Formats: sequence, structure tokens, C-alpha cells
Amino acid sequence: MFRGFYTAGSGMIAQQRRTELLSNNMANANTPGFKSDQSSIRSFPEMYLSNLEATKVPVQNSFQMKGLNPIGSLSTGTYMQETMPLFTQGQLRETELTTDIALVDGRLPVNPDTGKPGAIFYTLEGSNGERAYTKSGNFALNPEGYLTTADGKYVLDTNGTRIQLPNDDFQVTDEGIIKFGELEAATLGISYAANPETLAKRDNGFFYAEQELTNATEAQGVSYSLKQGFIEQSNVDASRTMTDMMTAFRAFEANQKVLQAYDRSMEKAVSEIGRVNG
Repeated sequence: MFRGFYTAGSGMIAQQRRTELLSNNMANANTPGFKSDQSSIRSFPEMYLSNLEATKVPVQNSFQMKGLNPIGSLSTGTYMQETMPLFTQGQLRETELTTDIALVDGRLPVNPDTGKPGAIFYTLEGSNGERAYTKSGNFALNPEGYLTTADGKYVLDTNGTRIQLPNDDFQVTDEGIIKFGELEAATLGISYAANPETLAKRDNGFFYAEQELTNATEAQGVSYSLKQGFIEQSNVDASRTMTDMMTAFRAFEANQKVLQAYDRSMEKAVSEIGRVNG
């Protein structure tokens, strides 16, 4: 009886966490460069049940030997194993702002270990000097003239240094070269992750790696382009996310009803079983 409580309870927890993940995706549907998260739900390892019985051996003194009679397997519930960002390209939206620069995927080699293509990112420097990575090209110039993200992270060039510009009247070529007329001021630093699933996602959608990623210009078989005056939108599919949220909510309700049924059964067992009629 109590196994049912744990099985239904674990299902409710898994669906609650999935709903929270989908809600975060929906909240960031309009966040430039945001990569939606996907969940992986699986069952706990199955338990194999056996019935323990005493078997009499036909010898003197009625010697007994314990025996196991297999009953079958029992699932013990589900849990959310992991969350994985989806690195597909979001749609481009024109803004006509010179500081909005969309990073467009070109040819990205498929990782032989995962069977999935790699991913490219802008290279950033955080407040503590740590490297961060993003697909959002929604940049701005701070009061000192440095090219930064909305939350103040510095955009780095191909040499890993901050990009400082005199004003926002500049042009960006398809290769990422920032120019003032014929004068080249800097080249945007683009990093390549052969296995982006190893990146840690935090700080409102920024990615972090244990070791610095490879410069995309030095990675074999990698190509990309940049479009000034555009931003890459979130790759969240709003309609599908809403459908998945309804499915998760219904699964949560189903587990809740099972839990309530177990509760009523236990209440009935406590109040009625063992009652002695006078």
C-alpha cells in the first residue's frame, strides 16, 4: 500500500519540476538568444519481488529450507533525470540598431560521440573576469564606450580583450569585423563548443564552461556569419510549450487523484479493519 504513495508522489514531483521548466521557457519566449530547456523523465530502477517460503525437505527431523518464489518486477516511480538546452537557431528579427548583431549558424560539424552538431557563441567577460557565452547579440555601448550585454558583461574580440569603440556609428561585416569606414577597429570573438551539452546554463541564459571554448575561426569545418541590425530571437515554441504544460498539469492531477485514492483506502483500513462486532 505504501509503495503506491511513493510512486504517485514521485510522479507529482517530476511533473511539478517539468511544469517549472516549461514556465521558465515561456517566460523567456521573447528573450533574445534564449535557448529553451528540455527535460528527460525516466523511471527509477525496477525492483524484483520474490516470495520467501519455507520448504520441507523429506529427511529425518523435518529439516526446512528457505526458498524464493519469483513474483515479478515493480516500478518505484519516476524522476526528472536532467535538463538539456536546445541549441537550434532562433528566427532573426530586424531592429535596425547598429549594436544589435545576430550570430547566424553556418556549417557546424556533428559530434561523433553525441550525434549532434556543435554550437557557436559570442565570448563574454563577466564582472569577476570569468568567461561566459551567449547567442544573444542584443548589445549596447556603456558610458566608457565598451561593447556590453544588457546586464553589463563585456563582449570580447578574437584576442580575448574588451571591445572599446568611440561611438555606435560602425559597421559589422559578415565575418564579424567592426569597421569605421575603412578602419578596422576590432573583430568579434566567436567561440565554438563541439559538445554544447557539457556547458552549464545559468545567469538568465548565459553558458559557462569548465575550460575556455575553442576560437571558432580555428575550429575545422565551422562556418558562420553575422548580420548587423538583427537579433536572434528565442527558439521557444510557444504553442508547443503551452501544450506540454497542459499535458504535465493533467499528469500531475492524475497522480494526485491516485494519491487521494490511496489516502481514502488507508483511512478506511484504519477505521474499519479490525473492528470487533459486539
